[in-house]
Amino acid sequence: MIIEQDPRWAAILARDPTADGLFVYGVKTTGVYCRPSSASRLPRPENIEFFDTPAQAEAAGYRVSKRASGDQTQKAAHHAQVVSSACRQIEHAEISPSLNTLADQAGMSPFHFHRVFKAVTGLTPKGYASAHRARKVREGLKDAHSVTDALYGAGFNSSSRFYESASQVLGMAPRDYKAGGSHNRILFAVGQCSLGAILVAQSARGVCAILLGDEPEPLVRDLQDQFPRAELVGADGHFEQLVAQVVGFIEAPALGLGLPLDVRGTAFQQRVWQALRDIPAGSTASYAEIAERIGAPKSFRAVAQACGANRLAVAIPCHRVVRSNGELSGYRWGVERKQQLLERESQG
Repeated sequence: MIIEQDPRWAAILARDPTADGLFVYGVKTTGVYCRPSSASRLPRPENIEFFDTPAQAEAAGYRVSKRASGDQTQKAAHHAQVVSSACRQIEHAEISPSLNTLADQAGMSPFHFHRVFKAVTGLTPKGYASAHRARKVREGLKDAHSVTDALYGAGFNSSSRFYESASQVLGMAPRDYKAGGSHNRILFAVGQCSLGAILVAQSARGVCAILLGDEPEPLVRDLQDQFPRAELVGADGHFEQLVAQVVGFIEAPALGLGLPLDVRGTAFQQRVWQALRDIPAGSTASYAEIAERIGAPKSFRAVAQACGANRLAVAIPCHRVVRSNGELSGYRWGVERKQQLLERESQG
């Protein structure tokens, strides 16, 4: 039979745990689906069909087996514990531990540990270590006597490697960040739209903030808090044309918004934000779907946090993310504004 010649059938017969995550199989006689290593009674080959993901099996009408559901819960808890331990080790180490070291301590192969770590955190171990060092730099620059002290204190063993990524991590030169953005010149303007007050700010790299609120004063204070010593410059008439473009996009989403953006965030946040920009106007996606799209299916809570950290309203459309049941969830600028934005986009 064709099924018996399929290598996936051999993995089922061997109850091969290394095949878990590569496919699942549905059993036509019971209506359930299982992972390859399932200890459930083996079905007859003519009674199974293969699916690449559990979601595909569920879309075909299958439900997860009770045994698999219980096993998966225990497995998820174990993976969370292992990854949590690895994260603590990365955070407390003076030199980032290697993948082999982390995998050995987890009792896994490097390949399997790498896959589990990314599924839980949304980042590779190396990416997590880089993000942690970048966070320590941002914190250290506030107190350290010099930029060099801050970057070596954060675990960067090469100043050149840090400076290569400083612009993306900090949004500016490290010395300027340490000085609260004192060498940054940021143009901004405040206006009104049908959603209330709006503030648009632009650095040399592009639009760095689009903020919404009830009153303009809190929006200006928010910008000042981000760069307490930056040179904030009330924009001229030319810049106000850009603000008008943003307002026009809010009022009529079909116009589109092709602006250069100054996007500042961790590697994981930037992956989420790019996925948000890929959601077509008039459509929505759940936090879980975004997590799937960026290759981190278990990181939906981290996706929600990244949405909350977005400072570029409408340009990075976090308003298009909803709960799995389609209901609206929290929105940095208010659920009512989120509802209005979605209604306008659905109207074309």
